[in-house]
Amino acid sequence: MVGFAGVALPVELRAIAREFDLGGVILFARNVEAPLQVAEIAYGVKQLTEIPPWVSVDQEGGRVQRLRAPFTEWPPLETLGRRGDADLTERFGRALAHELRSVGITLDYAPVLDVHTNAANPVIGDRSLSEDPGEVARLGSVLIRAFEAEGLAACGKHFPGHGDTSLDSHLELPVVDHEPGRLREVELRPFRAAIESGVAAIMTAHVRYPALDESSPATLSRPVITGLLRNELGYDGLVVTDDMAMGAIAKHHPAAPAAVEAVSAGCDLVLLCEPNPAAQVEVIEGLIRAVEDGTLSERRVEEALGRQRRARERFLQGDDGWRPPPATRLNELIGCAEHEEIAHAMRESL
Repeated sequence: MVGFAGVALPVELRAIAREFDLGGVILFARNVEAPLQVAEIAYGVKQLTEIPPWVSVDQEGGRVQRLRAPFTEWPPLETLGRRGDADLTERFGRALAHELRSVGITLDYAPVLDVHTNAANPVIGDRSLSEDPGEVARLGSVLIRAFEAEGLAACGKHFPGHGDTSLDSHLELPVVDHEPGRLREVELRPFRAAIESGVAAIMTAHVRYPALDESSPATLSRPVITGLLRNELGYDGLVVTDDMAMGAIAKHHPAAPAAVEAVSAGCDLVLLCEPNPAAQVEVIEGLIRAVEDGTLSERRVEEALGRQRRARERFLQGDDGWRPPPATRLNELIGCAEHEEIAHAMRESL
């Protein structure tokens, strides 16, 4: 899954898709000019490969939302936690999903399922629903069901929990020293609920948990991804890495070997957000070489592709017939009065 520069699909990305195939793209503010323009990008992405690719985005609300006005600008998720109102949470989830699906976006890296137990956390904060793991589990599940009822694949993050870190994984590798009992009671509780709610994808944390794996961050850890998430929690949906260019990984691991480690650990989708086609090709070729020389087993790759196929059948079936709606239709839906009322109700808890 790759990022790119500009407000139209670059030639280099089209070439990568032709030569190697792609899981899809991730959109950032740098790619967004207007609703119809986003829909046209999404339409172009859907033509890149024979199997429909994902069009993905980080649209949480608050600090992390790539689509701004005229799209509805949503308050942070903590406002929903303060209200504790499942009905308002569901209305928000459906409205956000409706806007994303209207412009062809099919996967949202939300909701945040981290429990905000560290007031000094530099990266989670108001992105979390609550300090209470039970509330994060309850309202996170409402959001997942609301997104997916509207045909938007949800991605809970950051497994197994980024809420009690004191470093920003965009810059450094955080370490969480909690014992397994505490992790299962607090950090893992929302993820268990998300799995029970049928969440399409779960994103890994670039965080090291010595009690689970003494040496590797979760993204690169087979004990965490395969042992804990797959075997113990019974999750069989997509596992997505956080951006592999973040400092927590990139400062310690070259990009291609890190991608191989992530897939070997049990990840199904490698996220490469930097708009750097040469680096993207390097990672793809590194994965291919790893299969050829036996470093990465064909069975592991087939498992990942099987999960991709099942997720795409669930959310992208019929998407090949999708066309950008008329601008007038998008203008009626995006940022509409109903959605602004929901955003206002959320802000009242600030």
